[in-house]
Amino acid sequence: MGRAEERQARQRGARRAARKRPAGDGKPKRKGIRRIFTLKKILGTFFGLCLLGMLGFVVLYMMVEVPEGNAAAKLQSNVYKYKDGKVIARTGELNREVVDLDKVPKDVQRTFVAAENKSFYKDKGVDFKGTARGLLNTVTGKGKQGGSTITQQYVKNYYLTQDQTVTRKFRELVISLKVDQNRSKDDILAGYINTSYYGRGAYGIQAAAQAYYGIDAEKLDVTQGAYLAALLQAPSQYDWTSATDASRKLVEARWNYVLDNMVEEGWLPASEREGLKFDKPQSPKAAPGLEGQTGYLVKEAKAEVMKAGHLSEEQFDAGGYSITLNIDEKKQKQLEKAVGKKLNDKLDPDKNKADARVQAGAASVDPKTGKVLAMYGGKDYVKHFTNNATRRDYQPASTFKPLILAAALEESATNQSGQPITANTIYDGTSKRPVKGSDVGFAPPNEDDKSYGPVTVQKAMNKSVNSVFAQMGVDVGMDDVLATAGKLGMNVEDLPAVPAQTLGTMGASPLEMAGVYATLDNHGKKVTPAIVASVEHKDRTIDLPDPIGDQVVERGTADALTSVLTGVVDDGTGSAVRSPVQDVAGKTGTSDDNKSAWFTGYTPKLVTSVGLFGEGAAGTAEESKQVSMKGAGGLPRVDGGSFPAQIWAAYTFKAMGSPSEFDLDTSMGAAIAPPPDPTTSAPDEPTDEPSDTQDPTTKPPSDDPTSDKPSDTPTTEGPTDDPTTDDPTDPTDEPDPSDSIEIPENPNGSGNGSGNGRQGRG
Repeated sequence: MGRAEERQARQRGARRAARKRPAGDGKPKRKGIRRIFTLKKILGTFFGLCLLGMLGFVVLYMMVEVPEGNAAAKLQSNVYKYKDGKVIARTGELNREVVDLDKVPKDVQRTFVAAENKSFYKDKGVDFKGTARGLLNTVTGKGKQGGSTITQQYVKNYYLTQDQTVTRKFRELVISLKVDQNRSKDDILAGYINTSYYGRGAYGIQAAAQAYYGIDAEKLDVTQGAYLAALLQAPSQYDWTSATDASRKLVEARWNYVLDNMVEEGWLPASEREGLKFDKPQSPKAAPGLEGQTGYLVKEAKAEVMKAGHLSEEQFDAGGYSITLNIDEKKQKQLEKAVGKKLNDKLDPDKNKADARVQAGAASVDPKTGKVLAMYGGKDYVKHFTNNATRRDYQPASTFKPLILAAALEESATNQSGQPITANTIYDGTSKRPVKGSDVGFAPPNEDDKSYGPVTVQKAMNKSVNSVFAQMGVDVGMDDVLATAGKLGMNVEDLPAVPAQTLGTMGASPLEMAGVYATLDNHGKKVTPAIVASVEHKDRTIDLPDPIGDQVVERGTADALTSVLTGVVDDGTGSAVRSPVQDVAGKTGTSDDNKSAWFTGYTPKLVTSVGLFGEGAAGTAEESKQVSMKGAGGLPRVDGGSFPAQIWAAYTFKAMGSPSEFDLDTSMGAAIAPPPDPTTSAPDEPTDEPSDTQDPTTKPPSDDPTSDKPSDTPTTEGPTDDPTTDDPTDPTDEPDPSDSIEIPENPNGSGNGSGNGRQGRG
């Protein structure tokens, strides 16, 4: 082939190749999916989605507001403690007590940061990587995953819920960013440790500290804090007392991890870390309930706090109150034991109907501070809800008599013959003697209708002579008597100023009478018994009133009454509490038909009022009615000098400490000198008869203690006060190292005047 032909052949081949080549850039044409996903398209789509995501997040950030904390996160318990800080009870729906961060030691605070979020103090409140992992696991159904910051966990606990949803996680993210911007790190950390669940029903670090170590959060050390911080990862699994061997290894590993992180962050010296040992938590204990005396203490403390803080029931029950009581645990147990040994052990409600009717109440007060150191409200709060120590529906009977003499001394009153009323003044002690000088007739009988003839006020107090004090009340003026009683601490509002009140026919409680006698013991400075020592709340301050008030009666008046009341103990109806080494003053009281019996007495250090009340037993036709206690404990009559005095002595002589003497500024009464012999005849008195005659009614006091006030009019039988002949102070079965004096073997034996050699003491 020639050259011309070869050239033509090449040209034809080129034309054929050109016809086969695709149009455009000369590159092969893409087919299928490669025609859709080009690099340029992928990059464009990616950046477009990022832009949309950013815009969407901006919109979401603007739309999502930080909500109010959810109700469950705000629930707290109210905590009640003895005066030494030991927990008595927790009440409320949730075992949580919020504490400020400054109540938690700094190194304990850092254990939580080391355990959960080392970058907490530097981050912006969100772990985007961890959140993305959590979202992915939620979408794919793998459940929850760690990685959230402390801020996010706090937001979940306080503002949101534990639901594992995409919506909740997005909200958590946005709220966490906002919270981190608007709250300090300390606020967030405090919220976190106060809202987290630690197991054992404990929400928050304070409840956890109590549940696992039996102490308050402020007393935790770094080893204990590290354990509590470790618990948050798996509270049930990591509870040391119930954990398996494998779980215990995990607990210790987690504990070590926390402390090692603290060293790494410079929060714990390595040398100190080397010496730390794992502090095993205590075994779980049942939360204190309201059984026994606890409910009575809690109920009274709650009432006191609500009154002081002007709180509604709803405000108080929202929780968060830490209430320290003045109750001394040792004295509380001594009082409970005394009631049990001297009363309850001697009653058999199943066999004796009268035994089932007896209710006991008592309150013990420090006269120098007004603190209620012990209180007995009944056998069991969950069985008998009425607090017998604070109920006011029974008559205090003859324990009111000293207040009549106090009014006489305060008012410088005179008798019908114009003689000043003192302990040595002579009165006519004839039973059923008509009262002179009253607008209404009144002639009360003495106990067992016994007449004494001319008798000094001192002896009339010793023997609780009704006719003498009925006349004295009129001599002083019943308005002044009730006014003095009110100043001393009795609630006399709306009481009619009638002679019948001289028999103590109004209502009063053991706590109230303890306050009245404490005012006398405190030389006339007002004592208002206080069961609450202090109240703490994170968001509220409650100022408690001072239990010690102003001088309400002259010291001479108060000290004279104390002197006179020593005679009741030394040579009268209160002889069951007589002691050869301890100064004691007190007064018995027994109301009409034996529906109540009292002994209220005191030493220089301690005032205690004991009351027994006849109440119809549950499940009977008499239920909740005021009934007689006659026949209870095998006694024909329950006098103030029997069970009440026995309980008082068994408690007081153990609880009072070392013996002490009254410091009295008076020249009057049995503590100073024995009373003079009375004259052979009663003093002359006016012969004019009262214009009207008020015959004593036979109607007994109200039988419904929940609705009606006690009767203000006496019945035909006067109060009774004589003690029984039983030995009221048998030695206790168990020796107590706190005993400071011996209770006399035969306190009801004969005496000789004062009976303790105190004549002439000032």
